[in-house]
Amino acid sequence: MTSTVHRYGDHPSQVGELFLPRTRGPHPVAVVLHGGYWRARYDRSLMTDLCLDLAAHGWAAWNLEYRRVGAGGGWPETFEDVAHGVDALAGLDPHLDLERVVAVGHSAGGQLAFWSAARPTLPAGAPGAEPRVTVGAAVSQAGVLDLRLAADLAPSAEPTRALLGDPDEQADRYALASPRERLPLGVPQLLLHGNRDDVVSLRIPTAYAEAARTTGDPCELVVLRSTGHFEHLDSSTPAWHAAREWLLRHGGDVRS
Repeated sequence: MTSTVHRYGDHPSQVGELFLPRTRGPHPVAVVLHGGYWRARYDRSLMTDLCLDLAAHGWAAWNLEYRRVGAGGGWPETFEDVAHGVDALAGLDPHLDLERVVAVGHSAGGQLAFWSAARPTLPAGAPGAEPRVTVGAAVSQAGVLDLRLAADLAPSAEPTRALLGDPDEQADRYALASPRERLPLGVPQLLLHGNRDDVVSLRIPTAYAEAARTTGDPCELVVLRSTGHFEHLDSSTPAWHAAREWLLRHGGDVRS
């Protein structure tokens, strides 16, 4: 396994770390997005263990950093960074199979992973519209997938409003940023959420999954027993194994 850091912009947070397997490519690619409620004090190191595990199983992992609230992020900067970071995969390394790109994210990173999959649905001129690299499947690990709902629930209300503002006053932002409001995404989706999660309410993925199925999207919600919010970040746990096995099973079928 090798890892290299690449810049996609001038800001210190506009970087990604590419983990490559030892085997010869081209490798399917997982865009990996960390959480932390979009706040600056959390960074991509949260996902390093998962990236190492993906590389050990034959996947390239693109551990993407982005500007966060408190360090130049928010609307639209955080979203522009994720879009530019995903698009930076084009031409980054000849060992990447850009027809097999998926996204996986934890907590706020789950929202960003699903938003990256939703980019083809964005209107012209919106942040992230007209992607150069498209995401063909997405996994949410305790993701904040319905931002309007999150803005009215504890403890997600404060960080969600810090990211986008009041949902009544900034309805256009929520319409562009919330995966729930971009449905249908048109790609396979897996939602993993612990029944003991006290950081992101189970009401959020439940509402999202119901809405996704109504639009015809292939969306599976798995509620993990005896699981909280942070087990998803440990590659030895059943929470991560469920995500990884789904990616391995579906990744070979993805054609972006």
